[in-house]
Amino acid sequence: MYGVYRYPFEIVSESLRVSVSDDDGVYLYRRNCCNDQRIVKLSSPDGEVIVNPVEPVNLPKTITRYLEIEFDTIYISPESEKQFFLKYPVEIGSFLRAGKTLSIIDIFSLVPQKYSLYGSPVGGVIVRWYNSCLYTKVPETDPLREGVISLLIINPEKEIAEISRVVFDSYAMKIYYNDFYVTMSAEMKIFPKNEAETIFHDVPIIAGSAKSYEFYLSKKIPVVRNSFRMEWGY
Repeated sequence: MYGVYRYPFEIVSESLRVSVSDDDGVYLYRRNCCNDQRIVKLSSPDGEVIVNPVEPVNLPKTITRYLEIEFDTIYISPESEKQFFLKYPVEIGSFLRAGKTLSIIDIFSLVPQKYSLYGSPVGGVIVRWYNSCLYTKVPETDPLREGVISLLIINPEKEIAEISRVVFDSYAMKIYYNDFYVTMSAEMKIFPKNEAETIFHDVPIIAGSAKSYEFYLSKKIPVVRNSFRMEWGY
């Protein structure tokens, strides 16, 4: 269902319905997702609605910009690197494009949200929390519910690294999609004192994927850095 739609249109999939219809000269955007509804009036007769996955930290409201994914502990050998794949929860954004302007009009999800604390109560950060298996190849997913992160773990240290979670800054996310997958490419580098740093790469992990419009770019939020320092362990 991801893509660009000129209205009127209607998308129906499982517990999700998105449409734009003419209502006496004004267009109505309607969305019903898991019995949660939203209606928006659109005045532009020649606009388009873009539906694509966005950064998964916006619901039920803006609480945090960070995503933590927890998984079964993996031990990474000294001075080595290994690629894994993780699943993460998908949030979907609807953007109105009229002329050269782009504006977010709706964000919704088929996946319930859970939040947690990464770090200490004093210096830690609130995170969107998700649990995933650790895969050695791209897992099958429902692209309306779950995406896939390709995670390269790099351990340049001379000690074994015991890892059971990774934390990302959503401001740096670069999301791609096709008919079957929603994906991101990331890297986690191990540092001394049980610290690590995560970054995203602006490349698709599946050739031919389209790049999502980013929610934070549509809001013109400046991104100072594209990495996150995990100071409270991994």
